[in-house]
Amino acid sequence: MNETVLSSELMQQTFIVVPAYNENDCLERVIRELRLTRANVVVVDDGSTDETYDTARREATFVLRHVVNRGQGAALQTGIEFSLSQGARFIVTFDADGQHQVEDVPRLLQPIYRGECDVCLGSRFLGESIGMPWVRKMTLRLGVVFTRISSGVKLTDAHNGLRAFSQQAARQICITLDGMAHASELIDIISHAGLIYQEVPVSIRYTKRSLTKGQSPWNAFRIVFDYLLSRTSK
Repeated sequence: MNETVLSSELMQQTFIVVPAYNENDCLERVIRELRLTRANVVVVDDGSTDETYDTARREATFVLRHVVNRGQGAALQTGIEFSLSQGARFIVTFDADGQHQVEDVPRLLQPIYRGECDVCLGSRFLGESIGMPWVRKMTLRLGVVFTRISSGVKLTDAHNGLRAFSQQAARQICITLDGMAHASELIDIISHAGLIYQEVPVSIRYTKRSLTKGQSPWNAFRIVFDYLLSRTSK
């Protein structure tokens, strides 16, 4: 069996989870590009008030829906659990706002396909960030420092939503933080479970729309607070 056919078969066993909250403006393009990979696209509509759900029903392989907006962490957990129930061999998480690039998906999956690791984490600081404001860059850099101190995991990009998991790794993921602090929780889970991980260079293209939903310094403070609160309550 040649590499092209094998790759196609493996992609058909891959589920790409796309959490979406009021992303109708760009969701159709994102889903259509993801479908070209031949993977199964699972959109989790997290209580949107626009036409996100209708667009997802028309374009995605599977659509799940939260009746109320719970947060990206909750949407990811819903999508991961559903994908596992459908027999997913590999699971990718992918943002709905258009800042991630579809061509990075195979790059994330290849090390897992080859058995080199359990988890691949996208890094914009190993790759490239197009249109990133300096305030956002500094906020993300501080997030990396915080993650290294709090979890001991040495990453270059601690809050990148582009990730890939083997089935075995995904089964150990149980996100309890509904909001954006889930990214730090995920790193803790990977560390505590002893999962082998790699960082892979990816490209992030910032737009005016995606910048309105990213990590401002105030949001970063809230994320740190929620994360630390969760750790003290365990």
